[in-house]
Amino acid sequence: MDESGSVDVEGRQYDPDDDHEFPTERLDTVLPEILSDPEITAYLEAQNVNAVTRKEYNDHGPEHIKIVRNRALRLYELLKANDIEFNGATEQGLCDADEPVIIALAATLHDVGHVVHRDRHPYYSIPLAADILDRLLPQFDFYDIEQQVRMKAEILHAILCHHTAEDPLTTEAGTIRVADALDMERGRSRIPYKKGGRGIDTLSSQAIDRVSLKPGSECPVLVKIEMINAAGVYQVDNLLKAKLRDSGLQEHVRIVAVNTRSGDQLVEQIEL
Repeated sequence: MDESGSVDVEGRQYDPDDDHEFPTERLDTVLPEILSDPEITAYLEAQNVNAVTRKEYNDHGPEHIKIVRNRALRLYELLKANDIEFNGATEQGLCDADEPVIIALAATLHDVGHVVHRDRHPYYSIPLAADILDRLLPQFDFYDIEQQVRMKAEILHAILCHHTAEDPLTTEAGTIRVADALDMERGRSRIPYKKGGRGIDTLSSQAIDRVSLKPGSECPVLVKIEMINAAGVYQVDNLLKAKLRDSGLQEHVRIVAVNTRSGDQLVEQIEL
């Protein structure tokens, strides 16, 4: 991880100096403000208290947010490279350059509701994120009042749909939903588990060794899950597959889980 908060994903980090498959000028202006904003930083630290300190669940703090934001942008780029339509910004009369801003802000703020409670946290995230956006978006001269409202609408929609029964209605929201589930390496399960537990949630989370996002040969995105034992299938099937099923991205993402331990032949490779 570098000082900017980028997380390496299959050798790729978001770098403003790289060539990208999407317009980056607005993202490159907004992202440094997100990373340096003291209120956002405080929320990301505070939201781990209920999840980790009090309920003894897995991490939902700054590290989780960095991973989700980076993977959401990586997923977005792979989809854009294959001309997949993102309808959230365009249906609001916004432009392509607003799509990655919506994704970056939704990824950053999707879990702030944890400061209220872990249970039903997406619903608590909405008013808290709305207040932050009301302060943050006017700082950018490319958003007038109407555009600020429309940007906020799309960001909040993506936040709400990341972990609820409400299905995403935009590709941007679907991207956040899937990216949230991709933070599962080396015990970083999105299925909550108690510290020191020995249940299937804990065992399956410890079985995931590496997650990589690559261009697919049969569809835009290949998600490769490397496991050290077959218990990882539970994690992939019960979270990632479930979130993908309701994301609107089902036709564009292929999931392959590979068992890297040759001595365990129960599952060698499975497509989910």
